[in-house]
Amino acid sequence: MNKPLLVSYTPMIEYGEAWDKQKELVKAISDGQQQEHLLLLQHPPTYTIGSQQHPEHLLLSPEQLQEQGISLVQIDRGGDITYHGPGQLVGYPLLLLDGENGLDLHGYLRNLEQVIINYLAQFGIEGSRKPEYTGVWVGNVKITAIGVKFNKCRHRRGFVTSHGFAFNIKSGIQNEGFQGIIPCGIQEYGVTSLEDVTGKTFTVEQVAHDIIPYFNEVFGYEAIWEDANA
Repeated sequence: MNKPLLVSYTPMIEYGEAWDKQKELVKAISDGQQQEHLLLLQHPPTYTIGSQQHPEHLLLSPEQLQEQGISLVQIDRGGDITYHGPGQLVGYPLLLLDGENGLDLHGYLRNLEQVIINYLAQFGIEGSRKPEYTGVWVGNVKITAIGVKFNKCRHRRGFVTSHGFAFNIKSGIQNEGFQGIIPCGIQEYGVTSLEDVTGKTFTVEQVAHDIIPYFNEVFGYEAIWEDANA
């Protein structure tokens, strides 16, 4: 029998508020006081810089960031700089990796990629991996960025995952915040979106609900939807 996974969708939430929520849940899951969660949401325009810390990959000045209304946040996940904004489905799986599910840290990343690859396949779109980079690609353009943190449990063996994936949904998103950075430090490839590769129209909320069966299948969970404001 698949394990329960609490899932919620929030139409828009400030990055810092969602990060605080992740940290609260990581602690509670680590202590055995909460079930595992998947937070699905959108952020207002935000650049996040991971542990690789390459400030030269941010192409905008503080004044330009302010003019364009883009926040800048230094965070504790792996990876380089990336963009979050409206029209992008962000997913934060907060899962316990304790060895019982057979997942190691590398396997967890490959599973996240596989969820998106399987979802794209229903539209006849071939999602792929590039050996040198984490994420999901369609040809030579990235459609999903992935950056995670593995939080060591305090009172039990294993890790609790945090941060996660950013799946570009709306057409034109690559002409918005991505123009102000070198995404993930990758200069030779661009980014794309679900609408651009399929020629179809989606809402982010629609994709949030439709992707759950693929997450359940890859990771072996049974999703239980809950109110994000509860």
